Amino acid sequence: MNCISRSLRRARIGTGFSTVQRRCYAVQAPGNPPPEVFNEKHKWLQRERAASKPEASRQVDALRDEIASRLCERLLDIKRDFSNVLDLGAGPCTIARTLTQPNPDPDSTQPITAPLSTRISNLTCVDTSPTLLHRDASLPFNHLLPSLTRTVVPTLEQPLPFAPNTFNAILSCLSLHWVNDLPGLLGHCNALLCPDSPFIGAMLGGDTLYELRTSLQLAEMSLLGGTAQHMSPLADVRDVGGVLQRAGFKLLTVDIDDLVIEFPSVFDLMVDLQAMGESNAAVMREPSGLRRDVMAAAEAIYRELHGEDGNEGVPATFRIIYMIGWKEGEGQQTPLERGSGMVSIKEVLEGKKEGSGDDK
Repeated sequence: MNCISRSLRRARIGTGFSTVQRRCYAVQAPGNPPPEVFNEKHKWLQRERAASKPEASRQVDALRDEIASRLCERLLDIKRDFSNVLDLGAGPCTIARTLTQPNPDPDSTQPITAPLSTRISNLTCVDTSPTLLHRDASLPFNHLLPSLTRTVVPTLEQPLPFAPNTFNAILSCLSLHWVNDLPGLLGHCNALLCPDSPFIGAMLGGDTLYELRTSLQLAEMSLLGGTAQHMSPLADVRDVGGVLQRAGFKLLTVDIDDLVIEFPSVFDLMVDLQAMGESNAAVMREPSGLRRDVMAAAEAIYRELHGEDGNEGVPATFRIIYMIGWKEGEGQQTPLERGSGMVSIKEVLEGKKEGSGDDK
């Protein structure tokens, strides 16, 4: 059994030691192309190679499955049916498989909750990697959806082949962190949505794999006297809300989860990342890769800095940024204008303070 499948063991929420190179999103000058942070062709090759070994690829699905499950849980709070849904950057159609899971809300007051797929008439899965997109096309979950369509596109950086106001919801699981022009893509998603429809996404960001990043940096500094870029830059949660707002979305919700997974060694972690198609694809990456002596030193540093007493393995943190934004529509709830409140927060807080003193 693969390391991820065997070791996905706990989740925690909060902030941690931050050493990750941040991606900041500034306003792009009109007429200029977006900056190229990632090599699209290199990322496509990584994902194609990973999917070309379907059994090995499926063994590292546990992380993607867990995140897709948490993303789809957010649909439970939206009490409506969806006639047309887009899965953006679908990968092996993980969201489609998750939607067919029985009883998705076991804590509900209802005895059994019907699968989320019963609320969706048509699901369109879009991805750039045909091998990964069709990897699980023969599995039983495909027949549990009313309608499932797979569409291969050359890139997510250009407008998708769909008309405006087509979809009642757009979902995206673990694909947005490889997009160069994220503001442009989200703006296009806003145009594809029908009025008063949600965009729900999950992407890696922030302190993801900070343990590996710091260990590699310290190992290279010790042996080579400098560092190279071996890991891709990631967006920070503080930037995501601004990007959604610039794309025209309303009623924004952004939150994070930290998933901590234990691996037997740093080498197993890197093998699993490769099998997931999540290896470094930054344009400025080091083409020669990692030297063996650097890897050996990084393994020792990793265990010294981040190893936990009583555990033979090493922890790896995956920070997941979840985002929800709604396309503006008629009759949609809107926040009250600033200063229109009937009660002063200052008076409320002061009243509570005085009350607590009287109680004494």
